[in-house]
Amino acid sequence: CVVLCEEGETPMKKMTIRSATPEDAEGLLAIYAPYVADTAVSFEYSVPTAEEFAQRIRDRLGTYPWLVAEVEGTVVGYAYASAFHPREAYQWAAEASVYIRAEWKGKGIGKALYGELEERLRKQNVVLLYACIACTDREDDPYLTNDSIRFHEHMGYVCVGEFKKCGYKFDRWYSMKWLEKQLAPRPDHPERLRPAALTEE
Repeated sequence: CVVLCEEGETPMKKMTIRSATPEDAEGLLAIYAPYVADTAVSFEYSVPTAEEFAQRIRDRLGTYPWLVAEVEGTVVGYAYASAFHPREAYQWAAEASVYIRAEWKGKGIGKALYGELEERLRKQNVVLLYACIACTDREDDPYLTNDSIRFHEHMGYVCVGEFKKCGYKFDRWYSMKWLEKQLAPRPDHPERLRPAALTEE
């Protein structure tokens, strides 16, 4: 899909959102790597290799969407969904993640990616979408802000739980909040999860 991204006082630019392929791994990893190396947004300690990242894309594409946002041919962000839990009874719930290139934050990229992701998940019969977000209780934390929580709340997610001081990175403990958004009514007899490929135009 094609949407417009916010550019402040400059003319708005067209942004294309498309499905990712394993060939996107290096470009997406360039966005993700700073989140691992420099922040507590990701609880990974080591940046994955391009091949490891490509495999992550392959592992999800059959079942869930993995989306890439491009502006004038430049990859500026990505979002994807994954299983909330492997047990069958959880198939109508999914977990979402979004990462934006630093210089493109605040321009509507995340909002557009989530809008497309949520729409595709509805077509797959997903009812509930969750986001697992690291949080800090320090205003001056050099490795983490609570901007992601505020973004998700703006997108209609509500906090449904918190794991206190469960993650350790950069010599400090971080908590993790679970946020939830209901994408569709809970049917009495839900249809099974549909493959992601069936939601693409």
